[in-house]
Amino acid sequence: MRRGQGHEQTPSERTLSERLASFAVRSAEDGVPDDVAASVQQRVLDVLGLCVAAHRLPTSAAAIGHVLDQGGHAQATAVGVPQQVTAAQAAFTNGVLAHSLDYDDTHLPSVLHPSASVVPAALAAAEHVGATGEQTVRAIAVGLEVAVRLGMAGYDERLGNSVFFEHGQHATSITGAMGSAVAASLLHGADERGVVDALGLTASMASGVIEANRTGGTVKRLHCGLAAQAGVTAAQLVRRGFTGPPTVLEGRFGFFEAWLHGRFFASAVTDGLDPDGRCRDWSVPGIFFKPYPANHFTHAAIDAGLAFRARGVRPEQVSSITVGVASAVIRTIGQPIEVKRAPATGYQAQFSGPYAVVAGLLGGSGLGLGLDDFTDDLARDPRRRALMARVEVVADPRCDAIYPHQLPAVVTLRTTSGEELVEEVLTNRGGPARPLSDDELAVKFADNVAARLAPPAADAVRRSVADLRGASDVRALLTPLSRLSVPEETP
Repeated sequence: MRRGQGHEQTPSERTLSERLASFAVRSAEDGVPDDVAASVQQRVLDVLGLCVAAHRLPTSAAAIGHVLDQGGHAQATAVGVPQQVTAAQAAFTNGVLAHSLDYDDTHLPSVLHPSASVVPAALAAAEHVGATGEQTVRAIAVGLEVAVRLGMAGYDERLGNSVFFEHGQHATSITGAMGSAVAASLLHGADERGVVDALGLTASMASGVIEANRTGGTVKRLHCGLAAQAGVTAAQLVRRGFTGPPTVLEGRFGFFEAWLHGRFFASAVTDGLDPDGRCRDWSVPGIFFKPYPANHFTHAAIDAGLAFRARGVRPEQVSSITVGVASAVIRTIGQPIEVKRAPATGYQAQFSGPYAVVAGLLGGSGLGLGLDDFTDDLARDPRRRALMARVEVVADPRCDAIYPHQLPAVVTLRTTSGEELVEEVLTNRGGPARPLSDDELAVKFADNVAARLAPPAADAVRRSVADLRGASDVRALLTPLSRLSVPEETP
């Protein structure tokens, strides 16, 4: 890693935020590549399905209740809320919903989840100002790209991990807030100076601590909502005259100093960006979709469990299971092992390596495992706990060599008859090496909105996403989502 530049900038130099602002405004004006736009449309559908599905959670009801208590002008739609709320509160609500099920997309190797903050922020801002669908797609694309690039500035190739993560920081909400600010600013018509100012303001609002992944608590469900809200709020404040420092990223007291102690990779922010703002290398199409509603570190273990099931292994045949993963992920899905073997809730099960492989072995819904496979009752099910008690989570050198470009697992199952079976899952389903098709993403969306969004409304959302680039505004996309067809319920 190298020390970031902390010296005073001369007029002839361009700071990192100025380079990003040039890229942002150029992309908003000239458009984005078709594959990037298509990827954005997929992510919009994915996020909206997650927002509907998250209404099953008591924390979602709590977040919505909090928003409704605030009052304010009717500006934008919060999914499942009949009355409109302020744009910032809509961004908060939908960001909380989008991230609450741990089913949102992931960028690797930065290991952050960009869409759950950027998409809600952009949709709220777009609805508020009456932006077109094409403007919204461009803004989302740029916001995602900025979030990923800032996340990659904290990725240390030698360490093989995100330094944000090593410090206990949630890059998802930290860089997601910055990407959200850029997206919202573009939709408010910001020029390059306005984007720089929005980044300068948002850096003072971006935050996130990830300890809940280890030992519990539901606070992480708030992170993307707070990030989206921060981005929209910053864009609005800049319009009213607030300004930020142009050196907010690399400055002596800037973003990278605060979060990464001044040691970061500036080239990750600007690689592939021409001096005129054109982007030659977009990250957006390579962001991984999640096929399963669990922490992404568990997905390869789920695939292994599904593979053992397909091979005919029955639960009563299992003597022991060893889940080999990258060393860096053990603290999230394997420690404390006594907690991971006996998750108290469905939410804790989403961060459990033992639960992941056992659930895969038992089989489930959706694309292999779905939302109905991560309930409180199943987490406490005696049969599952008996199997989880036989699972170890250990470091595997092959996985260490691959992580975090993939989140692999090498899983060894020993049967009661002494047979040893091995499943190596070295690439993640949902990423560029094993992409989800449009049909598979449609299955995920349908599974997420089942029994909560009336079929005509679900069809309207799908059509609106498909036609988003030609839409005059985003109202046709969001209006069908304002009312859900069933009351909220607890798993």
